[in-house]
Amino acid sequence: MATITLTTFLSLDGVMQAPGGPDEDRSNGFEQGGWLVPYADDDMESFMAGVFDAADGFLLGRRTYEIFAAFWPKVTDENDPIASRLNTLPKYVASTTLDKAEWHNSTVLSGNVPEQVAALKKEFGRELQIHGSGTLAQSLMAHDLIDEYRLLVYPVVLGDGKRLFADGALPTALELVDSRTTGSGVAIHTYRPKGRPTYGTFELPE
Repeated sequence: MATITLTTFLSLDGVMQAPGGPDEDRSNGFEQGGWLVPYADDDMESFMAGVFDAADGFLLGRRTYEIFAAFWPKVTDENDPIASRLNTLPKYVASTTLDKAEWHNSTVLSGNVPEQVAALKKEFGRELQIHGSGTLAQSLMAHDLIDEYRLLVYPVVLGDGKRLFADGALPTALELVDSRTTGSGVAIHTYRPKGRPTYGTFELPE
């Protein structure tokens, strides 16, 4: 059975919107796209190459799918560690508006997406990877379907923008299983869910 992993880029205040360029996602008037780029370095590239090497397939939201489909097919180097995986492996795009997906080996998921993703887990043996795709990630988090979170946290505060963990997120305890820092100061944390949070108090006894 596959492991469903989420890899995403976050600002220090939790924003995941448009990390790679000013025009990736201007929705809600967001004007700070491209905030990740000054921190990209060899350490980050090496980590991401390792992530993609573990993939059996990809689960993508519509917006992320369209950004990827406009870029990665143009990278034709068969030795590129990211393009070689994205351009060949199965891609499943969750969308209520797309009728078909033209990128090679792509399938549109509609209807009950969490139910379909749960079924897909049984068809693969390694990782089904989510990259970005905040709305999809949130819908799967609500059903406890994400098995591992890889959060790359960048040393920048943006003040507004779409956040991965929105108000109303399912309360979840996490176990830190790996942590490293890139040369440019990006903190990479890998977590696995451990069920619901537990609670205590520091109040003094009566």
